[in-house]
Amino acid sequence: MTMHEQNGYLILAHLSDIELYYTPSEFVESEKIILNGDEFHHAVNVMRNSVGDSLHITDGEGTIYRSKIFDITKSNLTAAIKDKFTYKNPASNIWFCIPQLKNPDRLKFAFEKCVEVGITNFVLFNSKHTIPKKISVEKFKKTTLSAMKQSLRAFLPNIVASSYNEIIKLPGTKMLFDQNAKSVFDGNVDIKKTTYFLFGPEGGFDEIEINSINTDERFCLSANRLRSETAIIKCASLLKIQ
Repeated sequence: MTMHEQNGYLILAHLSDIELYYTPSEFVESEKIILNGDEFHHAVNVMRNSVGDSLHITDGEGTIYRSKIFDITKSNLTAAIKDKFTYKNPASNIWFCIPQLKNPDRLKFAFEKCVEVGITNFVLFNSKHTIPKKISVEKFKKTTLSAMKQSLRAFLPNIVASSYNEIIKLPGTKMLFDQNAKSVFDGNVDIKKTTYFLFGPEGGFDEIEINSINTDERFCLSANRLRSETAIIKCASLLKIQ
C-alpha cells in the first residue's frame, strides 16, 4: 500500500470518474475500511457493488482510500485498503457565515456550490433581518456530504449554528459584504489566518450590525445588487484557495 501526498485539492486524473463514498475515520483501520448505513446501501443496493469490486472511500479528514471489497453482510461491507491519497485543506481557516434564508432551496443551493469550490467551514446564523429564526443545521449536512462526494473533495464540511452577535465576538478577522461598501473584494485573503465571511440575509444587515465591523473590513461583490445566495457563491468562487 502506498500513500500519495497531494497539495490542495488536485485530484489525480484516474480518480476523475470515480464514485466516491464516505465513512468516518473510526471505521478505518490500517489495512481495511468499513462502509455502513446509507453509504453501504448506495454502494451495494443502488450501485450493485459486490465482493471483488473496487471502491473509493474518503474519511472526510483529508484522505481518499482505494479499496477492494472482500466481505458483505446485511448491514455493512468490509474492503481491503490498496492505496490512499492524502490532501491538504487550503480553506481550513475560512468560515462562511451564511444567514437563514426564507427559501430553504436557495440556502441549500448556496451550501452545495460553496462545497463544490472548496469551502469546508460554515456558520448558519440569525441576525435582525433573518426569517425564519429557527436554525436547523442537520438538514443541510446531507446536502454538504453529497456535494463533497460529487466534487471529489476529501474534507467533510463542518456546519455550526450561531447568531451575528456571537460571531463578531469570535477571535479572527471579519469580512462583511455590503452593497454600499467602498472596497471591492478581489478574492485575496491570508489563508493562514482565521477569517469569517459575513453575508447578509434578504433584508440585508441592520445598520448597527454593519457599523460593528470596521470600514476596512467591509466589501462589495458587484456594482449590481445580488441575491444572498448569489453573493455567497460569487465570493466562494473568487477566493484563491484552489
